[in-house]
Amino acid sequence: MPNLVQELNSLDFSVYIGGPMQAAVQAQHAASMSQVSFIQAVGFEENGGNKTLRYVDFEFKKSVPNPHFGKSAQQLQDEGLPANAGDNQFDQQDVAIKVPFLTMLTIPALRIEELTIDFHAKLTSTETANVSSEFAASAELGINYKIVNFKASASYKRSSTRGVSVEKTYNLGVKVTALNDEIPAGLDRILTMLEDSIVSA
Repeated sequence: MPNLVQELNSLDFSVYIGGPMQAAVQAQHAASMSQVSFIQAVGFEENGGNKTLRYVDFEFKKSVPNPHFGKSAQQLQDEGLPANAGDNQFDQQDVAIKVPFLTMLTIPALRIEELTIDFHAKLTSTETANVSSEFAASAELGINYKIVNFKASASYKRSSTRGVSVEKTYNLGVKVTALNDEIPAGLDRILTMLEDSIVSA
């Protein structure tokens, strides 16, 4: 009989178990580096050999209350304003806004939350035995001038073979759960500062 315990001990569990874990660590490292590359490539631009923060400019018209609405013509004249300055309840005002580009995007922050490794090893031992028998007989009778000759022979052969076979079945299942994690505290504070730097004119 084979030693199944020895068969199991011969398995390299560092490959079956450590391999997926090492791949998960490398994937987490790649995700962190992709976040850094994303910030550098998207949030900054080259300006005279230096990298400066990239802004997006918006220009639009905004309706604001007319402070002179409802005033009489005499009041407008006393303030040095034209007579039609109080005709409209709202005035159109041109507004320009500079917004840091990074505050408008979702910064990738992929994190591996769970790694489940299922490894199953199945060893099946089978013992086989084959037995075969062979029998052969022959007879010969001869008559020559009243002399009788009789010859007979017989043979018997028995052979047996035994063997042991081991069937090996390995199953490896890896389940990875990843999610878009919250951005680090330092990066969150930087984005808050960038939001405070939004200016409008």
